[in-house]
Amino acid sequence: MKITTNLKQLPEHGKCFVCGTQNPNSIGVKWYYDENNEIYCNIVLTDKQQGPPKYAHGGASAALLDEAMGFAAWVAGYKIMSVNLNINYLKPVPLGVPIHIHGKIQNKSGKKIFAKGEITLENGDIAVEGTSILIEPNGFFKDIDDDYNKFFKNK
Repeated sequence: MKITTNLKQLPEHGKCFVCGTQNPNSIGVKWYYDENNEIYCNIVLTDKQQGPPKYAHGGASAALLDEAMGFAAWVAGYKIMSVNLNINYLKPVPLGVPIHIHGKIQNKSGKKIFAKGEITLENGDIAVEGTSILIEPNGFFKDIDDDYNKFFKNK
């Protein structure tokens, strides 16, 4: 698992389902990034993310990867939205044990940004992998002026 102590922490953003402190149903993720704009998180999922008994819901895994891949684009300076998300479930994600999440940009072609993400178990096995296509929607974020956007303006 990646040590996050030497990385920069991303701001949470309010009511976000994945990382927002203003959302009582948030997963509670704290995201970190490195000089390559790669995103990292170590977290223990709880019964609040349960799908099958003792394991995470596939939708929780998908949300975590969607967020990690999207943040990789945000820290690289792109204000994006996901337009395509592909998830491969390779192994069940157990609750109550540390897991590692990683997201990064693979490449950019025209308006499309391609990203990759993984959820890794303690033993190093990849449990869930995903890819996404992200785009910068014209004008969508122009009226949003919160601490989240201010962070990226000053980065």
